[in-house]
Amino acid sequence: MTEASNTEGLRCNLTNYGDPGFALFLRKAFIKGSGYTDDALDRTIVGIVNTGSGFNPCHGNMPQLIEAVKRGVMLQGALPVEFPTISLHESFSWPTSMYLRNLMSMDTEEMIRALPVDAVVLIGGCDKTVPAQLMGAASARKPAIQLVTGSMLTGSHRGRTVGACTDCRAFWGMYRGEEIDDQEIDEVNSRLVGSVGTCSVAGTASTMACVAEVMGMSLPGSATPPAVTADRMRFAELTGQRAVELAREGLTIDKIVTPEALENAFRVLLALGGSTNGLVHLAAIAGRLGYSLDLAEFDEMSRQTPVLINLKPVGEHYMEDLHRAGGVPRLLQELDSLMNKEVLTVTGRTLGEEMAEAPAPFEQDVIRERSAPIYPAGGIAVLKGNLAPNGAIIKQVAAHPDLMEHQGRAVVFEGLEDLSNRIDDEDLDVTADDVLILRNIGPLGAPGMPEAGYIPIPKKLARQGVKDMVRISDGRMSGTASGTIILHVSPESVAGGPLGLVQNGDQVWLSVQERSIELLVPEEELQSRTEASAGKNQVEIPKRGYHKLFIENVTQAEEGVDFSFLQSETLRGSVPQRRG
Repeated sequence: MTEASNTEGLRCNLTNYGDPGFALFLRKAFIKGSGYTDDALDRTIVGIVNTGSGFNPCHGNMPQLIEAVKRGVMLQGALPVEFPTISLHESFSWPTSMYLRNLMSMDTEEMIRALPVDAVVLIGGCDKTVPAQLMGAASARKPAIQLVTGSMLTGSHRGRTVGACTDCRAFWGMYRGEEIDDQEIDEVNSRLVGSVGTCSVAGTASTMACVAEVMGMSLPGSATPPAVTADRMRFAELTGQRAVELAREGLTIDKIVTPEALENAFRVLLALGGSTNGLVHLAAIAGRLGYSLDLAEFDEMSRQTPVLINLKPVGEHYMEDLHRAGGVPRLLQELDSLMNKEVLTVTGRTLGEEMAEAPAPFEQDVIRERSAPIYPAGGIAVLKGNLAPNGAIIKQVAAHPDLMEHQGRAVVFEGLEDLSNRIDDEDLDVTADDVLILRNIGPLGAPGMPEAGYIPIPKKLARQGVKDMVRISDGRMSGTASGTIILHVSPESVAGGPLGLVQNGDQVWLSVQERSIELLVPEEELQSRTEASAGKNQVEIPKRGYHKLFIENVTQAEEGVDFSFLQSETLRGSVPQRRG
């Protein structure tokens, strides 16, 4: 058979023996032991990243997806070969999956570089896997296409539709507040997850699936089919077919994920009311391609972009409902004039061309028209002030309106252990008007910036019916959570950030309208505290292993919590781009 000149197949990335001919001879000899013919080995090779794991139910449909992708590859006359990488699940990663995201990205990048593949299909789903794969692919610069595993089906509890993990948090909150008993919490535990797949709400996995699609890295319409549906398998087959074409066209990620494409991703993140983690991941992906995150421009974009998706945790519906309503293509119809339509997508066509072929809209209540949004501005707002000189964020669409302008007394927790030990202490000096401060849980402090920013309401207040309080941390929060929660405070406490200076009883002022978060303490007092704390709260450098690599190289939230040595050596600009 005849291949395009830019595909190398088995001849790609030959092992260094000092004799290329012998390297190819040896490679073919070994792989023929698996039963391959010369005809098969002479074709374009598409690698398929297998992130299946018994510890990752979000990827429980991986075997079926791989078979469907292989079918698509072979329909195009190429050879599919799967290979494994690290697999991460939120609930099965200690100390937190974010700690391991960069390791997975390195694994993905190096395997793409090392193996004889002309293109690669990235199959991921759970929160950190899709960003890790896109980060790795961005650095490897080979033709790549993303396929997500899809969301789980919802369950049912006493006649009510439930799904992970917004409802997990709702029921756990009721249990902490003694609104439900041991029997019911055990019962609902078996009802929340209806099948394998990622969370059934607008959490991080769903956010990144939609973001990958609008960024041009996955097929139009492929973000939303649930994991165990025929639509999901059909998209897997189509993804395999398109991967072969990508190899022959030489279409790499840097030609797709441009500044304009990243702006589209930010826009959809905001319109989804999506996970705050999405901002960290997009900053990391952008950094691999040479672009820094401009938080001020992102906030300006937020002011112009309404939330249109009626999904939990900020709405009523689930991912399967979003799919039935038309998915991302339908959302893009509503965002039409706000999108950069000239950008290239993984289909080889522009986003505008794909949008023009989207099905006609029909009546539904999951994707709102811009004239009737869920929220008039974007889901995320950027805050600054003397408590967060480099910025912090709040998921304003999920915050309580009465707390968006608030002044309260600080109640400080020094870290996760302190929080666990004292949050439910009946003697804790705390009221509903106070501001809970949790520090030392940033990229360096925890380490890994865990999703502990969703600080639980103290049990004695929960019993009184308190559902929300202002909470501030240098950590992250699950995309499935809601509340008036300030996150990603930068610099983090252990990096010398002012969050480390807050004392119990200090007054803290939050104004989302003014985009401000302030510690109401005189400057001279803050200076005195800074001098007194010098050298006291430093991170100990581990002596060995990945932990040492992490602590010595991890960046802050606004830089994507990536490793500095993995970012592009050339800074090409910032995103979103400044205009006017």
